[in-house]
Formats: sequence, structure tokens, C-alpha cells
Amino acid sequence: MAPVKCEVYGCLVVLEGGAFSGAKSALMRAPTHRTMAKEGMDMRPIHVRTPLLRREAVARAPGDGGKDQMDVWLKMDALQPSGSFKLRGVGRCVQMAKKNGADCVVSSSGGNAGLAAAYAARAVGIPATVILPDSTPEFVADKLRGLGADVWRHGKDWNEADQKARAVVQERGAAYVHPFHGEDTWEGHASLVEEVLDDLAAMGEPMPAVFVVAVGGGGLLMGVLRGLKKAGLEGLVHVIAAETIGADCLSQALKVGRPVPLASIDSVAKSLGAPAPSQEIFDVAYQAYQDGWLKSWTCEDRDAVRACLEFADEKKVLVEPACGAALAAVNALEAILPGNRGPVVVEVCGGSAVDMASLSSLAREFNLQ
Repeated sequence: MAPVKCEVYGCLVVLEGGAFSGAKSALMRAPTHRTMAKEGMDMRPIHVRTPLLRREAVARAPGDGGKDQMDVWLKMDALQPSGSFKLRGVGRCVQMAKKNGADCVVSSSGGNAGLAAAYAARAVGIPATVILPDSTPEFVADKLRGLGADVWRHGKDWNEADQKARAVVQERGAAYVHPFHGEDTWEGHASLVEEVLDDLAAMGEPMPAVFVVAVGGGGLLMGVLRGLKKAGLEGLVHVIAAETIGADCLSQALKVGRPVPLASIDSVAKSLGAPAPSQEIFDVAYQAYQDGWLKSWTCEDRDAVRACLEFADEKKVLVEPACGAALAAVNALEAILPGNRGPVVVEVCGGSAVDMASLSSLAREFNLQ
């Protein structure tokens, strides 16, 4: 059965046949804009609590015949109303902007942060302008317009779009919503760690030994590190920062000990296409890296796309290659963390810049069909 559009969560999902039974109950829990206004939920999170699903048995090392298996949990933030984890942090950022008196917000984005900003702005009742680079697919721009956002295009990449967004903020006196930097954003992203720990405890499952996250600008990583620290697990749980080669700004920065902007983004994982992590994000990540509990891992585009296809077959949900990098890391876990025996949590960050046509095109490009 082909995936269908989930109107609440904004993702493509198959609900029939028990392939993804967790989605049904999650849909019923999702707050609507109407109920948020009716119940006075102005400062309750705009994001929803997403399911934590156990993955089918995963071999610890490829080729061992499944004799040595590990527990892998999937935190399904692909089911956020805006289509990605971004709603956690960006939603909080927009809420705080409104609370502090902003009457409009401006965001720069290759898609996902803009969709989160537009969704959150509509939820709190203020207008949003989103500046997209020219490389963003038109169907993403259409989604933004459908959420009521004023959509502009500027520049060949996110960096140029962001410069324009900052200029617009100055012209209008609007609140600026950064796609991955800022205390409110990181605090929002940290909520996923609390949810994971609560859900595992409620099921009587052991706490995770590893979190796997995809890294673009590093906002999600920063949120996970913050969440682990708040839970008293800093340094006790390994974190794998997954990137695709060609969009691996954190990996390159960790190698040389300082942020160095990438000359270009040479990867199909455009959502990972930040030129460099901010100094503050880098400093926190570098300390964890030196202390040995943050591991950097990169993969080829082909590996990320293959992981997206396998995930679509398994869970009937489409995710971007950026998310595929984190999913692909599971297959390399023995090489990344030899001897790990604890449960693994993968943040399925999602992404709205994907549809059946684009994923099929990537499958053909990498000869994966």
C-alpha cells in the first residue's frame, strides 16, 4: 500500500496492516490549534509527544547472522506536525518571541526550520516570513504558503538566505528565528531526551547507552547534550553525531579543533547543509568529543539514501537523507563503539523536503532500486 499524507503530522505514512500502529494513538493525542486556544495552551509546547518504537531485531555487526543482537529504539519525530524535530526548538523560540512582545517572526531555512516557524507562528497567532535558498524544492515552498507564511527566495544556499533574513529582521523590527542556534531552541530540543527516558521507564526497559543524532548546524545535538545533562546522564550515555560526507561541518571542525566553514555543500542531504557549527555549539561538542562520550561518524550519500529506503519499507514513513545518516549509523555501531551492549536510541528527525518522487529519484541515482 502506498504512503498517504497524515494531515495532523505532515508526514507520509501507511497506517494499515499494523505496519505503524503507534501512529494511530499518536494522532489522537495531537493538539490542534483550536484546542490550544480553547484550553489556554499558549505556553504549553506546540510540539507533540512522539512515539518511541522498538525496531525489529538488529544485528550488532553485519554478517554475524543475527547471533548478537541489540535493542534499537526509534524516537519518531518525523511525526511532528511540521514534519521534523525542528518544531520542538523552533516552536519554543516562536512562543517566547510572542511572549516577549513580537508581532511577527522571520526565519531562514532550507525547509524544515521554516515549516516549524510557520506552524508555530500560526499556532500563536502572528505572521511569519521564511527566506528560502533557491535550492529548496517548490513543494516545500507550497507547504509553507499553506501554513500562511510569506515565502521569499534568496541566494544559492542557506547562508545567503540567512543573511537576507537578518536584513529583513532589521528592516521590520521582527523577531529572528534561527534554525539551529539559541537557548530557547536548545531547550525545546532537549525535551526529546526527557520523553525517551520517561517512555523507557514506563515500559520497564533499561536506560539507553547510546543516542544517535544527525548533525547539520548542531542544534539537535546541542539539545540532546542539554537533555542528558539535565537528566544527570552527561558522560554516562554515548552520543553519535552522524553526518554525510560533503555536509560534515562538525566532523571537519572536530578534526582541526575549531569551526572551519565548508567551502560548499556537496551532499544530497541538504538539510545538513550548514557551513559550520556556531562557536558555542562547537565548544560544547568538542569538550564531549575530547572526553570520549561524543563520537563523530560520517557516511556516503548512498548509505544515507539506502537507510531511508529501508526505513520506508520497515516503518512506512519517508524521511530525508539527513535523517538517513542517523539511521545508517546503526549498521556501523560495532565499528563506532566496539563492544557496546546497551540499548540504542535513534532520533528519527524526519524532514519535509522529501516525497515519493524525490526518494525514488535518489534511489535511481545511487542504483538502489
